Parts: sequence; C-alpha cells; structure tokens
Amino acid sequence: MSNEGKKVKTHYKGTLDDGTQFDSSYDRGEPLEFTCMAGQMIPGFDKAVRDMEVGETKTVRLEPAEAYGEHNPALVQKMPRSNVPNADQLPIGQTIYLRSGSSAPFPARVVEVTDDSVSFDMNHELAGQALTFEITLVEVAD
Repeated sequence: MSNEGKKVKTHYKGTLDDGTQFDSSYDRGEPLEFTCMAGQMIPGFDKAVRDMEVGETKTVRLEPAEAYGEHNPALVQKMPRSNVPNADQLPIGQTIYLRSGSSAPFPARVVEVTDDSVSFDMNHELAGQALTFEITLVEVAD
C-alpha cells in the first residue's frame, strides 16, 4: 500500500559515511511529520517512506542526487569586502544569512575573507555527500 499523498510521521537518524550523525528526530523528542511524495522532503527520503508500513524500520543510503544534490561550484560567490558589513569578524566556516533584494534570507557559509573580498558557499551544507537514514514509520493518516 502506498503512502503517497498521505500525512506520515517518521522517526529517523541521519548519518554520513564516516558515521557522523547530522540529524535525528529522536534528539528532538518528536517524529517528523510531512506529506509523503509532496516535495517537502529530499527525494530519496520520500521514496523510502512511500511503501513502508507503520512500525517498519529500514535503513537507506542516498547518493547526493537523491539527497541535497552535488556540490555546485557556481553557488560559491565572491563579494567585494566593502559590501559585507563586519567582514573582519566573519569566521571561516560560519554560516550566516544573506538577502538578495526583497528575497527571504538564505544561508551561506563563509569560505574565505581577503583584503578585497569575501567568498560565500550557498550550497546546502550536505550537498555532495551520501546520506544514510534509519527510518521508522510511526503513523500514517489519509
């Protein structure tokens, strides 16, 4: 039976290939709720849950294309340092939020600060990485 289009609740733990945990619904103390196959989740997670039954647990490894995509070099942007307030206080590796015109703020990781410019990586922090999820389907509602 397919869960496509249904509201589901899952508990999950996400790890990288080296075993590092990057996320867990258990740590937050509540399952994740979403509409299955509605584009609210990364594609591979949605597909994994689509045919699960309540109480079932499965482990899936997702390649970048089924997760947050490959790292896109075009999303690494260099800005003139004069356009970046407090550029001298930005630690390399820190994620800050930028805004372009009237758009909503979006995350960008500081990758380089020079005398003339600041470089930001706007790829998702997990882009280019394979992800492993241990997923338990907790509830399904029509």
